[in-house]
Amino acid sequence: MQQDVNTRFPAPFLSRALKTAAALALAAGLSWTGLPAGAQNLFAPAITVNDEVITRYELEQRARFQSALRVPGDPLKTAREELINDRLKLAELEQAGIELADEDVTAGMEELAARANLSLNDFLTALQQNGVEPQTLRDFTKVGLGWREYTRARFLSRARPTPEEIDRAMGSAGTGSVQVLLSEFIVPINEQNAAQVEELIEQVARLKGYDSFSAAAAQYSAAASRNEGGRLPWMPLTKLPPQLQEVALALKPGEISEPLPLQSAVALFQMRGVREVEGAAPRFTAIEYAAYHVPGGRSPEGLAAAQKVVDSVDTCEDFYGLAQGQDPSVLDVQSLPPSDIPRDVALELAKLDPNETSTALTRNNGQTLMVLMLCGRTADLGEDSSRETVANALTSQRLSSLASSYLEQLRADARIDIK
Repeated sequence: MQQDVNTRFPAPFLSRALKTAAALALAAGLSWTGLPAGAQNLFAPAITVNDEVITRYELEQRARFQSALRVPGDPLKTAREELINDRLKLAELEQAGIELADEDVTAGMEELAARANLSLNDFLTALQQNGVEPQTLRDFTKVGLGWREYTRARFLSRARPTPEEIDRAMGSAGTGSVQVLLSEFIVPINEQNAAQVEELIEQVARLKGYDSFSAAAAQYSAAASRNEGGRLPWMPLTKLPPQLQEVALALKPGEISEPLPLQSAVALFQMRGVREVEGAAPRFTAIEYAAYHVPGGRSPEGLAAAQKVVDSVDTCEDFYGLAQGQDPSVLDVQSLPPSDIPRDVALELAKLDPNETSTALTRNNGQTLMVLMLCGRTADLGEDSSRETVANALTSQRLSSLASSYLEQLRADARIDIK
């Protein structure tokens, strides 16, 4: 029961910045800095790839595009690398006879704009304010969509996991299950601190090594795990929220995830390890939890009031007594499928055993502190949805790996001359 891993215009070809809140910076009209003001002959060759020319104008345009989107790294360097790869990809597309219709390219551009919460016209206007011509976006989109079509045709049959591999990833094969070792970095975000949080997230996302990520989590993360440098214990993959299962499956040890939006927060995850253990992992159809809301947020008064609540409850039933006579909104008791639980709540619940509490989350723009308790989990008797999620994640990961390896081979065989 494997389903196509991508929607009509999927995300894998997008730059990192377009998949994060940093893309919203376009709407603020960022200036383009750090690059030369111009070159004497913009249409002179800057690079040749197997006798195909990349002009100085193309290089400058792509660098402006990278800078406008706040893509990490030096804009000229990343532009050079991307354009070399694009020429190699275009040669493969031409040889394979793949040519995209104009309306498909336009639809892809509209999707890119939507990821920045803009219409295509507004997106192009914002780019032009940064010196980026519409053709640059069209070229970028055309190569990305074409390469996706080409790699799917070439590698999809090899990328699809077998039923046994899906079973092993889910821990349902009866012989073993997968556990993951993650570190987390979670920071609250609101209208007042959005720019600072986006910059911080970008900086942390570029970190290398476990110690640097841990140090950043200890200093800046708002999660309780900051006391352990963001390090979470080993946990079954199936215990994580469904959205995070896909993220974790795509990470190699040491890699940091794309920013994951939570309610009023943004999260990064670093993979520290993956292992297979004996025995099938549990899966759940429903998770029951209680959320008790305390005014004051993370102020000293709010934290003190929350601690009194924690000290006075042993089970979820105890919350009913606390909430008696108060506004009904003070207490929320839910039993929901894992996929229906808000991401931040699901992530906290994954760390808890029944009747354990967490005070890591807030609501109402940080003005209300949530006392969260896990009441219990209902075992999953059906696995169709989970299998689909795992199969899609495995397929996407393998497609990306196969495509990257093939592109590296093309580069190794190419004649590349940088002027």
